[in-house]
Amino acid sequence: MRVDQFSTDSFPVHQRHHAWRDALQQHRLQPELTAAAPPLYGSLTAGRTGRGVGLARIASSPQTLLRLGDEADALWLALHLGGEAALHDGRQRIELAPGDIVFGPARARAGLDFRSDFRQFIVSMPGASLKARLPDAPALALGHLSGRAGLGRLFAGTLSALADAFDTLDDGDIAPVESALSEFIATSQAAQAGPEQPAASRTRAATLRRLCEHIEAQLSDASLSLAAVAAHERVSERLVQKLFEGLGQSFTAYLRQRRLERCRADLANRQYGHLSISDICFRWGFNDPAHFSHCFRDRFSMSPRQYRQQANEASQQSLRKRIRRGWPSGYFETPAEDPVAAAAAAAGGGDESSAAQAASALAHGSAVAAGRHHHLPATAKTIHWGYFSRAIPPVLSVASGDIVTIETLTQHAYDDHERMIKGDSGAESVFAWTHEHKAVDRRGAGPTDASIYGRGSGEGFGVHICTGPIHVQDAEPGDVLELRILDLAPRLAANAKYQGRAFGSNAAAWWGFHYEDLIEEPRQREVVTIYEVDCSQGQACAHAVYNFRWTPQTDPSGVLHPTIDYPGIPVDRASIVENHGVLEGVRIPVRPHFGVIAVAPAVTGLVDSVPPSSFGGNLDNWRIAKGATVYLRVGVDGALLSVGDPHASQGDSELCGTAIECSLTGVFQVVLHKAADLGSEPYADIDYPLVETPDEWVIHGFSHADYLKEFGDKARSAIYEKSSLDPAMRDAFRKTRRFLMTAMGLSEDEAISLMSVAVDFGITQVVDGNWGVHAVIRKALFAGRTPRVALSGP
Repeated sequence: MRVDQFSTDSFPVHQRHHAWRDALQQHRLQPELTAAAPPLYGSLTAGRTGRGVGLARIASSPQTLLRLGDEADALWLALHLGGEAALHDGRQRIELAPGDIVFGPARARAGLDFRSDFRQFIVSMPGASLKARLPDAPALALGHLSGRAGLGRLFAGTLSALADAFDTLDDGDIAPVESALSEFIATSQAAQAGPEQPAASRTRAATLRRLCEHIEAQLSDASLSLAAVAAHERVSERLVQKLFEGLGQSFTAYLRQRRLERCRADLANRQYGHLSISDICFRWGFNDPAHFSHCFRDRFSMSPRQYRQQANEASQQSLRKRIRRGWPSGYFETPAEDPVAAAAAAAGGGDESSAAQAASALAHGSAVAAGRHHHLPATAKTIHWGYFSRAIPPVLSVASGDIVTIETLTQHAYDDHERMIKGDSGAESVFAWTHEHKAVDRRGAGPTDASIYGRGSGEGFGVHICTGPIHVQDAEPGDVLELRILDLAPRLAANAKYQGRAFGSNAAAWWGFHYEDLIEEPRQREVVTIYEVDCSQGQACAHAVYNFRWTPQTDPSGVLHPTIDYPGIPVDRASIVENHGVLEGVRIPVRPHFGVIAVAPAVTGLVDSVPPSSFGGNLDNWRIAKGATVYLRVGVDGALLSVGDPHASQGDSELCGTAIECSLTGVFQVVLHKAADLGSEPYADIDYPLVETPDEWVIHGFSHADYLKEFGDKARSAIYEKSSLDPAMRDAFRKTRRFLMTAMGLSEDEAISLMSVAVDFGITQVVDGNWGVHAVIRKALFAGRTPRVALSGP
């Protein structure tokens, strides 16, 4: 179920009334506010299930909400959660208390007067799901059910729980509640039958209700028949038939309809994906799959198979929005490609044998003197794009203490080819892509044949250009690798037109936190802003040059990309409009840093570069800059260090999807700490990325600390489905407590108190699948304490 969220807080005050009116009209509601009303506040969380049930949670300031008449054969009901309110329709007025339920047919006009701030939960039920349970649907009128006792209290409890949780539930989770809602509505309608209704009518309605309840409980029984139902209720078969004829259908048609509805719900429910269509039809009392398929097509105008496929596609579309750039659900149900051969291909090698030989040659080559300075350029032969793997052949071997200058490229350089690629032989070799030749074919950890979405080799599951991997001599699992960032600088434009200048790109993209919450049209848009970056002494700022809205781009291989869904797509300048004069007068502080620093994961296969984890990866923390040190636990022989995703600047959260993505060159010193020699060093106990600056320790927590271990074969997909800030904060808290107790020698009580009063927790990022919260511990806190560890900077 897709859930939409709206808040007037997103709008300037003068736009709020209009925006609120537009939001409510989509739910057949019209607000009326007086001129003297206080500043409007309104929030709306709404969704619609695959079976057409609408759910909406509203909180707002005083107003009248008028229900707009609707010809649809449907019923609405509202649970009053808080505030002073009354229901009216011109003939009657009903004062409401919290917990009360009001209801009526969608075609009827009615109003709800709210004399104070209020909260309300509204459910819209389609007529098809109610018709069979309401024997006299045309006669429905506005009604009221007290939530203080009896049936109303029970019903209000169910609705209240649904109001709290519906936006966190899938269609499959809500399906049982939908059935319960239908039963509640039918029962409450029967309870509304007043004494003025003829006794005979009340008796017939009660009998029909009992018949429907019995049928519902026995739907799975293939032997259920008119005779069996009549015998159970101790009435004649003729009376049963007449009661259903009063609904405009026969008993047999009603029974078939209810079974078809249950089958349809199961076909759309991902939790029943392991059941075949035949399993589902037998599950609900059909004993002939061919007959079931015929009935289903007659009822829903498509075959069961078509319906399931359509429902799955809708579910996958919703899932993709939630999981951002992750592996598609079900990908690992098919055999994955050979990672060694794939890594060899990515590095320009041949078969598995050549990959192994290349790795062996570098790992066991000639000795390198300690302190030697290496230079690792970024070319198509020295980078891997969008994935990590222990099988990638290293492109350089270093010893502990060596210094390495590493060039890194941003994957967003093609947003402005003239400024960030043209004339740069290294960048041109990486980004080269024509109809006949694609220099770096694999871009991501997906399949090479683009069999999932058809976007291109690697399918975009992982996006970062990573320079490396670098083999660290003598590194073994359990050791700690220390990477000191001695210096870094932006990569200057090679195009003579922009001599001495550097540029970067920021993409407000579909995976950004903001994307489903835009207030200006078009509501779903991707905007790229090109920045000029000045890192000269005393300047250190960036300013916007222009922006443009992403338009569908056809890559050199002929694939259309409606969104930024594959890394390194060449942008056709003729298809975009450059908007200059954006962010005039605004200067952004430059904080150059590397978004990705990683050692190879211990798992086999290819690992998406987007979600960070215990091996480091896409941390996206601007503190990983000049003067900082990163500590990582080694997972494989040689460590296999990679660096990439260079940024000119970023705020905590990286909210819209990217930072200012800008190619950088960094100077690093690589130091290896053997596991046996760690002693009481602050990094001795780490199984997470730890950052040290001259003044601080920075500890990284994630929604799932080691998602590859936690979720197993489904990890690449599950991490995108399950990430949120709550578990990330919990993980950061636990790691910080552990660090303070083990590295600083505090008791648990001391550590917890210190965390609350002196440790700063911040949101690292909310766009990388595995969301991050970091803890910043200032070293000055321990200036008067004899520490267990050295607190000097690197």
